[in-house]
Amino acid sequence: MPEGNQIHRFAERHAAAFAGKKVHSDSPNGAFAAAAVLDGRVLKSVEAVGKHLGYVFGRDLIVHVHLGMFGDFWEGRMPLPAEKGALRWRLWMRTDWMELRGATDCSIFDAAQWKALLARLGADPLRTDADPKAAFELVEKSKTAIGLLLMDQRVFAGVGNKLRAELLFRARMSPFGIGKDVAHPALKGIWNDAKALMAAALEDRRIVTTRPKDRPHPRGVAQDDEVHYVYRRHGKPCFVCDATIKKTDIGGRTVYWCPDCQKS
Repeated sequence: MPEGNQIHRFAERHAAAFAGKKVHSDSPNGAFAAAAVLDGRVLKSVEAVGKHLGYVFGRDLIVHVHLGMFGDFWEGRMPLPAEKGALRWRLWMRTDWMELRGATDCSIFDAAQWKALLARLGADPLRTDADPKAAFELVEKSKTAIGLLLMDQRVFAGVGNKLRAELLFRARMSPFGIGKDVAHPALKGIWNDAKALMAAALEDRRIVTTRPKDRPHPRGVAQDDEVHYVYRRHGKPCFVCDATIKKTDIGGRTVYWCPDCQKS
């Protein structure tokens, strides 16, 4: 599932290509019947909040896209490519095109629905208007494991499994610790770290979380097998302490951690 940085990258690219311009819209596989209503309209803006995208054609005409586990966009310059696969939504104009496949949701929201969605989401580390105060209060009152809380989009919108694992390692915090036991400075540190890591990832689809001094190859660009401390590194030695990275299921998702570096 794409994490928040990738969603914001899509928003930036699609806004640059299509915002403020009249576009064509269709749904070749028929799964988004409302696509025809958008044909010939001006796309006013593209909004990204957490893992959600909003293509704003009007106050009550907002295309909500949630990619889920398998959704993805394909993009390019004209001419349009041949239709291929489960092509749910296609948007194009004289110079550019984009295609959406496999999304969990692609539907028209009115202003009230979009507002209700935003009200359910926590602070997005990539938005300049984000205020994490409510997220901090939620965590500091919770008896739920911090590893679960960081996956709750009511806390930090846009943080997914990869970031959850890496943020907790960088904070030297066990994913099984209780939210209310996390000190406020530590929680604020996780928020600031999320902002920095996600902002850096806007320039690269990889989320690089390792510090050069901890990598087997400390000079130059991080190699693909050393971009993360713990995520999908179970059974391998920790870059910091050489302990074996562990994994288990928590809340239906796999969590990765170092049993030595993340004892508390």
